[in-house]
This record gives sequence, C-alpha cells and structure tokens, in this order.
Amino acid sequence: MITAADRLPVAVDLRLGGTVQIGSNALEVIDLLEMFEAIGRTGSIKGFAESLGLSYRAAWARLQAYETVLGQPLVRKTRGQGSELTEFGAALSEAFTSALSGLDASLGRETRAIEHRLRRLLTGRGGALRLAASHDPLLIEVLREIPAEQGAIELSVMGSSAAVKLLLDGGVDAAGFHCGAQATEEPDSPFSGVKASAGLVPHPLFEREQGLLLAPGNPLGIRALADLTGDGVRYVNRQRGSGTRDWFDRMLAEAGLSPSEIQGYAVEEFTHQAVAAVIACGAADAGLGVRAAAERLGLDFLSVGWETYYLATSRSLAAPALEALVATVRARAARTSGYRPAGPGVD
Repeated sequence: MITAADRLPVAVDLRLGGTVQIGSNALEVIDLLEMFEAIGRTGSIKGFAESLGLSYRAAWARLQAYETVLGQPLVRKTRGQGSELTEFGAALSEAFTSALSGLDASLGRETRAIEHRLRRLLTGRGGALRLAASHDPLLIEVLREIPAEQGAIELSVMGSSAAVKLLLDGGVDAAGFHCGAQATEEPDSPFSGVKASAGLVPHPLFEREQGLLLAPGNPLGIRALADLTGDGVRYVNRQRGSGTRDWFDRMLAEAGLSPSEIQGYAVEEFTHQAVAAVIACGAADAGLGVRAAAERLGLDFLSVGWETYYLATSRSLAAPALEALVATVRARAARTSGYRPAGPGVD
C-alpha cells in the first residue's frame, strides 16, 4: 500500500563550499561565485544587488569588502554605465568555474545517493533507481523477475560508452558495461574514469562468452574473422558506442582487416537478441554477440573469447535493490550456459 510518506518529495542540493583565506581574512567561495555570476549575467552592480535581494548600497559595500581582502579590483565601470569584471576578476571567476565543472558530476552522483538514503530513512522505501546498461540477456531476464517490494530499478538499454558517460555525468545511479578483452584501467579504454579514486566502484557481475553468431549449420563454413570478407557473406553489426562493436573493431584492426571489406558492416542492431533474430530469419549470415543469444534461437556459435560485465555505482550508494540484483545475477550466471562467475576484482 502506498502511504502519504511514500509520496513525500525528497530533494538534496549539494553545492561547492569552503573559503578563500587571504592573510587573516576569509571569503566564502559561494559568495564570490554568486557575485561573479550575477555581474557576468546582468552587467551591473544593480543586477548583482537584485539577484541577492540586497540594496544597491549593501551590494556595493560587499563588493568593496571582497576587493579589500583580495587586494585587487574585481569590477570596473563600462562606457554604457554598466559594470564588468576586471582581468583579475574574470581570471578568478574562470578558475572557480573550471573547478565547479569538474565537481558537478560528482556532486550529481552523490546527491542522488543521499536522496536515496534519506528517502529510505523517512519512508522505508528508497524510490526508483536509474540503471543505464549495455544489453545482456541474463541481466534483462533477472531484472524482469525482481519483486516490486525489493525496490524499482528503471532500466535504459544503451551502449556501454553512453551508459558510463551518463554515470560519470551524474545522470543515473548505476551503469552496466563491458570492455571486451580490454581491461577497464587501460589508458585508451573509455571506461578508465570508472575507478575507486573517482568515487565509483566497478562491481564485476559475471564473465560471458562472445563470438560470431552464425546461421544454423554454418552453411558458409565461417571459421575465422577473415571469412567475413568472403563473397556473399552478410554481416549484421552492433551500434556505435556498444562494447561489442568496439571489441569487433579492435579485432578487425588486429587482424589487418578493413570495415569496408565486410558486407553489412554499416547495418546496425541495438541488442544481442536483435542480431540473433536478423540471422535466424535469414537476413544476415553472421554477427558478433553472446552465446546465450545464439542458443536461444538455435544458431551456430564461433567463440572469440570471454569478457567481464561490470555494474558501476557510486561508492556511497546504499541500495538493497541493487544489492539483490547483483546477488541474483551472479548466482544465475554460475549455472547458465555462456556465463561464468567473474574473476577477482573490485567489489
């Protein structure tokens, strides 16, 4: 039953704080930021005053106090009788703005984590969690089976790169992704930002086997990547930004093969199941995907290797629904063909 407490709106607003210490004097960072923003936006001391609900005299006095502490003029009059930041003021404003841009995403993630905890403390329910994840048949299956009382998880399926970017930008609570045979910490990996030092923790969910999905009986006799360039072989690809597409492109480069040599390289599908369906209906002969998708539709499968699938979250996020998801997925992977428990990793 939904109670009034469950509908209680909960919102947290985290902001950059701290002080600037000059000698024995200190200025509040938030006060300086408000002044820089108001004058930059309105071009006047009057606009600064109105933004903060101050009288013109009070706003002018506050500006003079800032300049006295810093020992530099921050604002100057312009010909049109407006005001603008001095070179020193503009440089200081830019320094704070740059710092903020680097912290906004972290603040966004931590805001979501605190809101979830606070909502659970006040109502007993944490509210829906947002999960952006690369497609995986096993993960989708488990998400559909999770009882509503364990907490709602709103899933958006997208490529691994897009999912991780959303998490890094503070737009979701968790991201599911994979890197093929590539490690997350490799410098050229798009997922190197997901690390404990960034306040994020990648939980290895499982390992899964990927390979070429082939028409039943493999009538074209495809035995290696190079066979995809043969006459009449039609390939169906995954979309740009997906971990599977990235892995395929790396394998082509390692084999010295050009995408232009593969008929159908530009044909894209957004899930492993969709790739398998295109091959099963005879519209294509091969595509890269997980073994589970091949087995579900009775396709042949030529393995290219195993990879780890991760679920990354903020270190501070406490969510029973996600904990239940991780436990259930891991248990299911241990007894499902094409999956196996993940090796040692961060958890």
